[in-house]
Amino acid sequence: MDKVFGSEPGINIGSIDIVVIAVYLVLIVGIGIWVSVNGQRKYVDKSYFLAGGKLTWPLIGLALFSTNISTIHIIGFAQEGYENGLAYGNFEWMAAFSLIALSLFFAPLYFRSKIATLPDFLEKRYGKGPRNWLAVVSIVSAIVIHIGFTLYTGAVVLEGLFGIPIMTSIIVTAILTGIYTIVGGLMAVVVTESLQTVVLLIGSVILTTIAYDKIGGWKGLSANVDPMMLTVMRPSGDASNLPWYSVLLGYPVIGLWYWCADQTIVQRVLGAKNEMHARIGPLFAGFIKIIPVFIFILPGVICLGLVNQGKLPQLTDTKNTYDFMIRELLPTGLVGVMAAALLAALMSTVSGALNSIATLFSFDIYKRWKPDTSDSKLVNIGRLATMVAMVLAILWSPLVGKFPTLYQGINTIISYLAPPITTVFVFGVFWRKASTQGAMMTLVLGSIMGLMVFLLDWFKQITDWDVPFLLSAFYLFIFCSFIMIMVSLVKPHVHTVDSENLIWASPLESLKGDAWRGIGDFKVLALVLFIVIVLLYILFS
Repeated sequence: MDKVFGSEPGINIGSIDIVVIAVYLVLIVGIGIWVSVNGQRKYVDKSYFLAGGKLTWPLIGLALFSTNISTIHIIGFAQEGYENGLAYGNFEWMAAFSLIALSLFFAPLYFRSKIATLPDFLEKRYGKGPRNWLAVVSIVSAIVIHIGFTLYTGAVVLEGLFGIPIMTSIIVTAILTGIYTIVGGLMAVVVTESLQTVVLLIGSVILTTIAYDKIGGWKGLSANVDPMMLTVMRPSGDASNLPWYSVLLGYPVIGLWYWCADQTIVQRVLGAKNEMHARIGPLFAGFIKIIPVFIFILPGVICLGLVNQGKLPQLTDTKNTYDFMIRELLPTGLVGVMAAALLAALMSTVSGALNSIATLFSFDIYKRWKPDTSDSKLVNIGRLATMVAMVLAILWSPLVGKFPTLYQGINTIISYLAPPITTVFVFGVFWRKASTQGAMMTLVLGSIMGLMVFLLDWFKQITDWDVPFLLSAFYLFIFCSFIMIMVSLVKPHVHTVDSENLIWASPLESLKGDAWRGIGDFKVLALVLFIVIVLLYILFS
């Protein structure tokens, strides 16, 4: 097979790889545009931003998974697997508990309130101040976290595989993703995300299977790595910086923000066909979240085992673990499939974030400024916001390379950003006395404190800061909870008809109401998912 050489020595791809990548790009962009052209537009703004309220549970579950799993996870997890074993599997399996919370407690309230955005939910529960604050924070976090990190990590791998300059990859993938996102809205995003999930899983399973066979199965792996590398829960002082108590205390704080209060993720639930689909979709995603530990993190551990066996050469930079395995283990043709899988992860996350930005800016900023804006103009405003966000993300993405470890870098930022938002949502849903003033003070002071802790951590060579980032998230949540309780007691909330309907009288109230029969009952599925995750923790601890 003829080879096409990249700009870096030793980097090459076969002609068939180029064909596979080209076909994938044309197919996914074409499908996105086709969905938008053939979609119904009876209610233009609802169809564009919330897919016309037609999303079923399989689409919601696949889209939640696909938007979440990006190149940050694939590249970052492989690196963490090589360095720290299965420890970072906590971020996948603990997510299932957050998705259960989304299904049982948050999704039904969101769906019943007929909101288009989560800031809209905060206005109905608290008032305008918290809504404005969350809208701005959500747009910034989507650009910085969801898009910026994703574009950069994808570009790093494409450079490692094919020698494509990082900025070229960032610009091209951003433009291609922006095309169908801008044209088609959420329906185009969700349909393409579902297809991209399939491509991503197939490519990752292929690489994992080949590596697993090469090392000699589980027996060969366990014989060539430290036994601790194959455990999830770690003791204090472990090199992973994830002691078990920080996971149990801190992950729920960032998990509830990410899965239950982040517009980029929750928007799929807001577009559900009905409440049952809104409940079942997250649980379906929770079951899928079991898989990444074995196809994204485990390959990094296997790579270390193969190096220890002498079957692979020494790895000079652990950031390149994933593309190193692709180059060393896959034949021509499959390299193209894996490149398509990486592009799938990149494009699905970026498209989801861009669409959420369009929704937030249109509904929570522009329409509030000009409430009489027509549906068609609102869609165009959203498209313009998408283009601006894409440009800002392209400019920010190269700076991500300054973080020493990509996956720990993104979760460190989230750990300092999430606590005040998590506090406001949790207290808002479960505590009737949570007030407007309490929410506003929590968001402002909590964000300021989060920034201060981030700076302490960033300059830890000077400050000697040595608190695991998940534990920092827990401490910040306690701080924010104190503010919320004290201010709400001093400044009681004056409820409206809307706000009264957005609070559970008790957690058990959320389990009442209609449900599908048998295994389709959301309560049954939630219990099964809970038991499965607990058993996995027992098995790998």
